[in-house]
Amino acid sequence: MASVSEFVTRTRGKKGLHFTDYLTYAYLTLGTIIMFGPVLWLVLSSFKSSGEVVKFPPRLLPYQQEMVVVEGYDEPLPMFRATLESGDVRDLAQIRRIGLESQLIDPANPEQVIKVNIENREPIESVEFNLNNYREGIQSFDFARYLRNSVVVTVLATALTLLVNSMAAFGLSKYKFAGRDAIFVIMISTLMVPISVILVPIFLVITNVGWNNTLIGIIVPGAATPTGVFLLRQYMLTIPDELLDSARIDGASEWRIYLQIILPLARPALAVLMIFSIMWRWNDFLWPKIVLSQSEFFTLQVGLQTFQSELNIQWHLILAMTVLTLLPITLVFSFLQKYITTGIATTGMK
Repeated sequence: MASVSEFVTRTRGKKGLHFTDYLTYAYLTLGTIIMFGPVLWLVLSSFKSSGEVVKFPPRLLPYQQEMVVVEGYDEPLPMFRATLESGDVRDLAQIRRIGLESQLIDPANPEQVIKVNIENREPIESVEFNLNNYREGIQSFDFARYLRNSVVVTVLATALTLLVNSMAAFGLSKYKFAGRDAIFVIMISTLMVPISVILVPIFLVITNVGWNNTLIGIIVPGAATPTGVFLLRQYMLTIPDELLDSARIDGASEWRIYLQIILPLARPALAVLMIFSIMWRWNDFLWPKIVLSQSEFFTLQVGLQTFQSELNIQWHLILAMTVLTLLPITLVFSFLQKYITTGIATTGMK
């Protein structure tokens, strides 16, 4: 922690701030706002009511109108700061509104009804982090089932991706055979093919093999990724071939070399690919939406559409459930992010 604080407070000027220090801090501040501003807005908006979410101009903090319990009324009444005809400003509770007229009472003296034009009152609000959106969202949103489906898809797909890509990278980096470079170039060139071009052929394939509307139909098709093969191959090229030759002289099989030498030495690159794969699979929406039609197999991203109908979109619930879906991927990234710099720096990627 001390090293981080020293790095942040380090300046170029010896006796004071140099003009480049001001530019640096301005650049870092702007970058922080651009990167984390939307996330902060999302989290704060998840505590807002449905009316507050769509209010214009928007406000950063979640405001709630203050309510008061008045004797003789079953429900709490909203509080307003009203300007009376005499010019006095009083905090009153509204019992009803008729057209442009608001009928208010003093909570301390509820017998007297005061009539005020709605233009002469303002709601009394305070910042309140209300958890009702989360409670209502979890009750109406099958969060546990969708979470289980997302975890199953992400874990199995990531494990399969690491296995398939590491085996392909091992073969393309440590074996010399005719056409090796051509295969690698063709594999990398598939990155230029838009995903929308291959959606229909892949869907027809999984339909013919009976994987439509199943979790396995989401897991298997994206197991082999050119990005993962490239990343792992570039890292495995840094592993000395002499180490593998020594293992072969000692009688080690190719599978043992792969499992006990290549995979342990390629852990930083595998960690980077694992982070990427988890983020891809966890946030994937288009392919699961195409494959799945029964709600029992929905992942979290597809399940969020249940809050959207033809006439109404419950944005306050969508925001709350979106925050919950971000928590697992945030925790995974926080634990594995230290491997990103090490892994990418040694793969030739920029």
